[in-house]
Amino acid sequence: MFKAIFEAKEIHPNRALLYIAFSATLWSTSGLFIKLIGLNPLAIAGLRSAIAAAVILLVMRGKLNFTLSFPKVSGAIAYALTMILFVSATKMTTAANAILLQYNAPVFTALLGAWLLKEKVKRFDWTIIAVVIGGMFLFFFDRLSLSGFWGNIMAVGSGITMSYFIICMRMQKNASPLETVLIGNLITMIICLPFYFQQAPAVIDWIVLLYLGVLQIGLSFVIYSTAIKYVAALEAILIQTIDPLLNPIWVWLIIGEAPGKWAIVGGAIVLTAVTLRNIYSSKTVVGEAPIGS
Repeated sequence: MFKAIFEAKEIHPNRALLYIAFSATLWSTSGLFIKLIGLNPLAIAGLRSAIAAAVILLVMRGKLNFTLSFPKVSGAIAYALTMILFVSATKMTTAANAILLQYNAPVFTALLGAWLLKEKVKRFDWTIIAVVIGGMFLFFFDRLSLSGFWGNIMAVGSGITMSYFIICMRMQKNASPLETVLIGNLITMIICLPFYFQQAPAVIDWIVLLYLGVLQIGLSFVIYSTAIKYVAALEAILIQTIDPLLNPIWVWLIIGEAPGKWAIVGGAIVLTAVTLRNIYSSKTVVGEAPIGS
C-alpha cells in the first residue's frame, strides 16, 4: 500500500480522500498512545520525532530538497514547539482538551496572517474568533488540578505555534511541507535530548513509541503530503475533522478518561466554529486546516 502511494505519479481523487482519512485516523490515536507511555513528555516528544525523522528520510530519500529559508526554518521551529507542547498538554490534561484547544490553530492563523502577511481579517473571521475564544474559556470552567490548568495553557500554545507553522507553509507556497516537518522533527529530537536518560523506557514504551514515530507521525505525514495535492481544500478540511473527533473517543474507550461537561460544550463550539471558518476560507485559501500532532 505505502509503496503504491509514494511511487504513484497521479492519484485518483477518491483514493486520495481515503488516504487523507487514513492519515487523520492515525493522527487521532496520538492522545491514547501518549497517555499509555510512562515517560517524561519531552522524552516522548523527542523519541517520537527521532523515529519519525528517520522514517521520512528513509521513505523520501532522493525526493527532498534541502534548501534553507526563513519560512522553512522558522516553520520547523514552530512545528517542534507544537510537538513538544501538544505531548506535554496531553500528559497534563485530558486528551480531549489537548486536541480541541489545539484545533483553534486556523483562528490564530487569521490573526497572524493579518500581521505577517498583511491579509485583511474579514468580519466573518472576527465573529469566529470571538466565538472560539468564548469556547476556549469554557475549558477552564471545569474543576482542574494545577497540572490540568497548565496542560490547557500548553494546548492553547500548541494551537498558536501550529498556526505559525501554517503561515510558514503559505509563505513557501508550492514548497513541500515534508521538508519543514523533517527539520522540525530533528529540532524536536535535539531539544528533548537531555530528557531521554531520566528513565529507561520499558519494552511496551518502545513498542508504542515505534508506532507513534513510524505510523502516527512519519508515514502519516508522507501519505498526507502526497494525497493532499489531488483533493479539493473543502474535502480535505472536512475529512481532517476525524482527528479532533476521534482522539478523545479512543482515550475514553480504552482508558476511560472523559472530558468535563464544560469541555464538551466548549469543544463542540470550537470544533463547529473552526470547521465553518475553514469551509468559508476554502473558497480562497488552500491548506489552512491544522494537521495532526
